[in-house]
Amino acid sequence: MLVLRSGLTRALAARKLAPQVCSSFATGPRQYDGTLYEFRTYYLKPSKMNEFLENTKKNIHLRTAHSELVGYWSVEFGGRMNKVFHIWKYDNFAHRTEVRKALAKDKEWQEQYLIPNLALIDKQESEITYLVPWCKLEKPPKEGIYELATFQMKPGGPALWGDPFKRAVHTHINRGYTKLVGVFHAEYGVLNRVHVLWWNESADSRAAGRHQSHEDPRVVAAVRESVNFLESQKNMLLIPMSFSPLK
Repeated sequence: MLVLRSGLTRALAARKLAPQVCSSFATGPRQYDGTLYEFRTYYLKPSKMNEFLENTKKNIHLRTAHSELVGYWSVEFGGRMNKVFHIWKYDNFAHRTEVRKALAKDKEWQEQYLIPNLALIDKQESEITYLVPWCKLEKPPKEGIYELATFQMKPGGPALWGDPFKRAVHTHINRGYTKLVGVFHAEYGVLNRVHVLWWNESADSRAAGRHQSHEDPRVVAAVRESVNFLESQKNMLLIPMSFSPLK
């Protein structure tokens, strides 16, 4: 019995002394409060893009009556054409479940928007994300264009690559090359994926800022550190719809 107690004591002591691996991505109040953001991407039939957008503009109020729309964009560059991207905010998973139940019972929504638009959609994708704890959702000062940059990081999670990624993002912000709207970490979908939503006044101002950042040694140093943990990346240029809260 003495041997067992002695072994247990040593195990507990070792557990207390063991370093705690944590990350600014994986822990923090913004993930503890449960707020989540659903990324939805609709791939539309080429000949039906305008019809879909017109119907959405006319009836989006039926959808926003149930939950908060963060932004709604058409994809100008990056990947497949005839594509729309939108972000929805929920208090938690229970809130999203209640919203989906309410929509299923909303005949006006079903008849005026959902049923007519289903025939116009070729494919749908959904991803659940959290804002990272060190970032809050920002609203740009005026209308502009948006860039969604998606980074596929190496397996191991934010404990491995969270801090270098954060430094790379902050270096771009601090130097004023672009304006950050939000940084989102995927919870459901492809894991170890981070989305960064940027705002620029125009596509040309975005290009100018990007060229300047490539010549900035502080940005270059931070990016070089972060890319050690990077597997792939892609981006999309997004044009906000007239009914999008983020313009």
